Amino acid sequence: MSYLIRILLPDEPGSLGDLAQAFGIIGANIQSVDIVETLPNNTVMDDIVVSLPKGTMADALITAATAVDGVEVDSIRPFTGRVDRRGQIEMLSRVAAQAHDVPRAMQELVSVMPQALTSSWAVVLRQDAHGVSRVAASDGAPGDDGSSPSLTNITEARVLFPDLEEWIPESWGLLDSTLAAAPLPQTDLVLIMGRIGGPDYLATEVEHIGNVGAIVGALLRCS
Repeated sequence: MSYLIRILLPDEPGSLGDLAQAFGIIGANIQSVDIVETLPNNTVMDDIVVSLPKGTMADALITAATAVDGVEVDSIRPFTGRVDRRGQIEMLSRVAAQAHDVPRAMQELVSVMPQALTSSWAVVLRQDAHGVSRVAASDGAPGDDGSSPSLTNITEARVLFPDLEEWIPESWGLLDSTLAAAPLPQTDLVLIMGRIGGPDYLATEVEHIGNVGAIVGALLRCS
């Protein structure tokens, strides 16, 4: 079983090595490491995908991590695959090649973004005079409930709040899911991303989603 564990650790030589050694003691294997944010207090936040041997519980990861000086566990959840930010370059190339076929291009986008942003799912919605329709959805995305709400105030990349924004389908917020969205500028498309069980999207992650959305929007406009 693999888990994504979000960890705060000292930004100093040897700290990641100490953590890897602690994981190795319980038979855990690090599959990928991604620096999410560098904090002003000489601390970094890392997303680490770790596989555990059969029969080892996730709690063992938390115990191993917190045994290392200066390490704090922010969150942990099951995660399939590896964090893959580099895959976005290939995805953007495929989007550019298929920009004339929007549904296919958007399927390329949503197939890569969950792994790149340690998320559970992604969908692209279109809002036009007829309402909202789903253009593409990744594996694991909530089903289309058939509603056609107004996508309120998604003029820039931002966090969404299922409990406060009435247009958000109930299925998106189940199991303490956290959400973020970004427009594809000068198109009628919006990218929505969700994490089942969290953690919250950080400001740096929201900015990342917005930058990807801006690039994809430009590619579509140039087609």
